[in-house]
Amino acid sequence: MSLHDVRYPNESENYRARRNDLLEREVELRGQIECVAEMRRSLPLGGEVPRDYVFDESVGGATRQTNLSELFADGRDSLLLYSFVYGPTWERPCPMCTAFLDSLNGNARQITQRVNLAIVAKGPIDMVQAFADERGWTNLRMLSSATSSYNADYFTEEPDDEQEPALHTFVRREGKIHHYYASELFFVPFEKGHPRHLDLAWPLWALFDATPDGRGEDWFPMIEYA
Repeated sequence: MSLHDVRYPNESENYRARRNDLLEREVELRGQIECVAEMRRSLPLGGEVPRDYVFDESVGGATRQTNLSELFADGRDSLLLYSFVYGPTWERPCPMCTAFLDSLNGNARQITQRVNLAIVAKGPIDMVQAFADERGWTNLRMLSSATSSYNADYFTEEPDDEQEPALHTFVRREGKIHHYYASELFFVPFEKGHPRHLDLAWPLWALFDATPDGRGEDWFPMIEYA
């Protein structure tokens, strides 16, 4: 069965047959992605946030305190808040998070046309902002939760102070802020490799998946390359 009439130069009948089989699976996957997205959009409100968390933010070289409620701009009632793994005693942050934020910075201006977006790390704001400046993350709003219980409350910090990544969605309804979604695939056991909890927001892995070598079992991004 062929779903379209496009044929590429010099492809064999075997290639086309196998590619058509794969294409049928890709169509099924596209439908499943749409189904899951609809289920995600239909979630009821999660729990109301227990407090209006206070974060540190660097503005014009000075540090100010910013409440969670202040991250919601007028007319935008959804907030994407990414937990950046960069602890207070770390010399450098998580390379995986760094690679993700490299890509997110590029789309941040488009994202914030519709929703609010911010990045929060446990490290002190001077350290966090200095790294953001080094990377050229001019479109990301960087925050520190150094004096907040946010990380512990939303499971991005272990009892031994180990930090964990997560993408959380919060929504504002009738003057109250509720948790709506988290990238919980991170907590679900996975046989090997990446937990894929951020796949839908991270094009790096989708590009590798389009190659014969795939993601590789042992390859991970680095902060710097020779």
